[in-house]
Amino acid sequence: MTDTLKLAYVVPTKDHPDDLEKFLDSLTRQTRMPDQVIIVDGSDPAVKNICDAFADLPLTYVREFPPSLARQRNAGMAALTDDITVAGYMDDDLVLEPETTERMAAFWVGAGDDVGGASFSIINQPVARDSFLLRFFRMSGNPPGRVLPSGFPCQIPYVTQTIETEWLYGGATMWRRGVIDEFSYDEWYIGYGFLEDLDYSYRVSRKHRLFVVGDAQLWHFSHPMPLTRQFEFGRQQVFNRLYFAGKHKNLSAPWVAWGMFGQVTLNLLALVRHPDGPRLDRLRGNIQGLLAALGGRKSSFDGHWKQ
Repeated sequence: MTDTLKLAYVVPTKDHPDDLEKFLDSLTRQTRMPDQVIIVDGSDPAVKNICDAFADLPLTYVREFPPSLARQRNAGMAALTDDITVAGYMDDDLVLEPETTERMAAFWVGAGDDVGGASFSIINQPVARDSFLLRFFRMSGNPPGRVLPSGFPCQIPYVTQTIETEWLYGGATMWRRGVIDEFSYDEWYIGYGFLEDLDYSYRVSRKHRLFVVGDAQLWHFSHPMPLTRQFEFGRQQVFNRLYFAGKHKNLSAPWVAWGMFGQVTLNLLALVRHPDGPRLDRLRGNIQGLLAALGGRKSSFDGHWKQ
């Protein structure tokens, strides 16, 4: 890819006006500006006034309501100008380092035609606790960014060297325009859409190479999950994973079942160790998700379980 590179950010947002303002402010300090920034607004009330305050940025405003993450991402890509060659989905609670866009652009200038997607490296990326039980149930493993036969992905930590992976983050990743034209987010995933990013990126990885770019760095100030949303999350933990595994026939059905058994077992053990309402709600959600799958339910469960 030559210096004809044109780069765009698609930013779905929902009820995070302060975060969005910080994200846009970080764009004003970039050493290399993006060529288009598309804000896909599912907020109530709308946040167009915040976008209007950044008149010097190449902003495109799209209203998509009611909100649904997969649908908002697709709507944003539909608004790309014809000259954009690389575009990415960016969470509204990111803050970019001044050279972040420039370094990502440099990666794409040197990328071969077989490269389909590349994530930024998240400086404050939380590293989930690994354990013997997670590995025993094939819910965790190595190398970083691998998708296990159980349908569980190996986590992607903060890296300073570029690595190749089989899946990428949903909200800090750039895609080649040809990939965007060929692949869209599966709108079966409604609401927050747990695993929609794994589904999208893993589909792409079957045909294209994926990377995390170690020197293109940013911060992610993710909002915690409310204790009142544990049931919705627990239900999606199981039901969405089974949907994902059902789409990808190269995964192992016995390992998928073993991983699901491990998911429920670990949540049960957590409840036994620390009995409280939220842990009970998550376990109840797991069980309802499993019963819905066994009962033949086809449609997904809604749920915005992030603040």
